[in-house]
Amino acid sequence: MNNTFLENFYYEYDEEGRLANNRIGRVEYLTTRRYLDSLITKDSKIAEIGAGTGRYSVTLAKEGYDVTAVELVRHNLDILRSKLDGSENIKTYQGNALDLSMLADNTYDVTLLLGPMYHLYSDDEKIKALKEAVRITKTGGYILVAYCMNEATVIQYVFGCNKLKEVMDFNMLTDDWKCISEPKDLFEMVRTEDIERINAAVSAQREKLVAADGASRYIREYLEEMDDETFEKWLSYHFATCERQDLIGATNHALDILRKI
Repeated sequence: MNNTFLENFYYEYDEEGRLANNRIGRVEYLTTRRYLDSLITKDSKIAEIGAGTGRYSVTLAKEGYDVTAVELVRHNLDILRSKLDGSENIKTYQGNALDLSMLADNTYDVTLLLGPMYHLYSDDEKIKALKEAVRITKTGGYILVAYCMNEATVIQYVFGCNKLKEVMDFNMLTDDWKCISEPKDLFEMVRTEDIERINAAVSAQREKLVAADGASRYIREYLEEMDDETFEKWLSYHFATCERQDLIGATNHALDILRKI
């Protein structure tokens, strides 16, 4: 994991607004909360690894949950901490998803790994991060892992943004249209078979694989123009179809819900 590229990116990027200020982000956030909320009780201990600016961690802490937030990027962590007034039951650390040695084994009812897999470029790193998340989770507890998906990137960025010549010139696609990334590219794309290969290396079993935003980004312009009633209908459609495995590969963000064995 190359910290310099991430520090530079998140210093400029509006991570704070991504999940709150547009409807695509709201779909992703509401979907993740829908599944998370079904797994937690008022006594749940929650860890978020790669907490960003705290869209989940701070909200959960202000709702009364016992939260631990770990974030790699100092700029993001400073924003997260600035939202706290001292009344929340939250611990915050600057740390790396690959080494959570500051957190004890078998501690959390739910562990969120909603960002780190975006920025890890080898199976070894992804497996290491997932093993750490599983380690700190109680037996029978849940690990929610987010991924950026390959096909949505090919369709929307390579073709939709007319970047085919550029990515071909830079050798960023395999012959079977798998995106090739390295740290300077910031994001790593996966397919469902890649997720399954990573999962096979840890002591956890899948409960659900969910399309966190589904087709929302494909219709982003229409989504922002919808009136509130139509947007609510879109959410209803999305929630009704987000577990459809024939559609998962085309989502921008997938949410893998695992249970520790």
